[in-house]
Amino acid sequence: MTTGYRYEKLPVYGGGMLFVIANAISVWYGSYYLWFLWLVPAVLYLAFFSFSTLFMAVVFLTPLSLELSMFAGGLPFDASLPTEPVIVFMMLLIFFRLLHSGSFNRDILFHPVSLAILFYLVWIFITTITSTMPVVSVKFFLVRLWFIVVFYFLAIRIFSSRANIRTFLWCYIIALLAVVGYTLYNHAGYGLEAQRVAHRLVRPFYNDHTAYGAVLAMFIPVLAVFVFGGKSRPSGFRPFGGKSDKSGQSHLSGRQLIPWDLNSLIKGTFPPGWFAAFLLAVFTAALVFSYSRAAWLSLVAALIVWLLIRLRIKFTTIVTFAIFAGLLIFMLRHDLVREMERNTQDSSARFHEHVRSITNITSDASNLERINRWKAALAMFREKPLLGWGPGTYMFQYATFQYSYDRTVISTNFGDWGDAHSEYLGPLSESGLLGMSSVLVIFSLTLVTGFRLLKRLAGRRDRLLVTGVLLGLVTYMVHGTLNNFLHSDKAAVPFWGFTAILVAMDLYRKKSPPDHPKKVPEK
Repeated sequence: MTTGYRYEKLPVYGGGMLFVIANAISVWYGSYYLWFLWLVPAVLYLAFFSFSTLFMAVVFLTPLSLELSMFAGGLPFDASLPTEPVIVFMMLLIFFRLLHSGSFNRDILFHPVSLAILFYLVWIFITTITSTMPVVSVKFFLVRLWFIVVFYFLAIRIFSSRANIRTFLWCYIIALLAVVGYTLYNHAGYGLEAQRVAHRLVRPFYNDHTAYGAVLAMFIPVLAVFVFGGKSRPSGFRPFGGKSDKSGQSHLSGRQLIPWDLNSLIKGTFPPGWFAAFLLAVFTAALVFSYSRAAWLSLVAALIVWLLIRLRIKFTTIVTFAIFAGLLIFMLRHDLVREMERNTQDSSARFHEHVRSITNITSDASNLERINRWKAALAMFREKPLLGWGPGTYMFQYATFQYSYDRTVISTNFGDWGDAHSEYLGPLSESGLLGMSSVLVIFSLTLVTGFRLLKRLAGRRDRLLVTGVLLGLVTYMVHGTLNNFLHSDKAAVPFWGFTAILVAMDLYRKKSPPDHPKKVPEK
């Protein structure tokens, strides 16, 4: 054994010793919280010897993570446990590796989606410097940074193996299934009264039923794809700058600080179609009982996009139609508002009435409060149109921009029940016009990448996978007009992960033939 190899194990051995000492101290003083430090040596071991396994473990734990405020109230910050501390550690280790190697994959870095994301981060950093509340903005920037570094840039490397893409999806789905079971059990206890307390029934895993509904909507198209691809066996494909064996697993040449590849937890085939169909039925029922109207609308939008894909309508035609529809809605906005004002149907446990309440802007408190928050965001933008008030500052600054006639029975001055309720207007008020534009560019280039893949990929299995992931992203982009959740690991992990899947597939398509003529034998 070489001296260098022994030194590589020192963090693991050191973590193990600290774990033993911490447990001895906790037993001596009768404080058992330190027992959770068993995670430290486990994380250190995976970080240095199976980094992609650590990545998948974090993905699996994300739906099950709990907020720090549940255990220690009164802190000036909050975090998801145990995932966010591990994500921060992973980001620091990635930066250390980059400094150590002095190189990065240029194909990943210069992909159009990556460039848009880098501009997004740079602009957040610039507006953090000019922020009205620098400390708040620094926290906001760091949260965005570690989610994007780990679940976009690192994920693209890990997704060089298609088996790892399936592992990522199923790690999240299986963990989310546990949350779905817990939530449906709570719903059963309340019966018809569940709608009134829907926001409480998802706790402690989610703060609000709308975030829960948004994540469910993202994975329903993926499960629908697995239903149709259940008996398919994807072929292997080559990673970027590496070699692949007959199983399709990547092998990067040279000794590395971090082993990037994972021997897939799910080998050779998609899970059976009947199992995916069962999960699809369960997740659909959970989405219905989430009573999240925004999530329902987002899934309808994804269904429309799927129909357009099936009809083989060109992406440019879709964009032209969308622009035309937007202009038409803008020109008829006064007539549409008058029509919606006639609707007095409030939220209800009856589904048809709950659906009707979507357009109620007269008496539905939830809808009226969204409009109030949007108006406040626009007013903030008009005062600081170039640089905004600073990333993450909306909830602390919007109170003075509320008009008395827009306030509702649930209005507050402290950002309760969410902030700007929009992935578009939030950045507009906090980072100015370029802030919102950077988000729109990311979303647009991601859609362009997805539609381009559907047009150019030769394999049916690849097109199915891209379709599911693309439609999952569409649900969130539509949902983003009514809510914003990318500050939370629950939504950030699948969103940036789905984006990384499309970019990884795009880079693979550029580096290897569109399909493999020979079938890969199973081992």
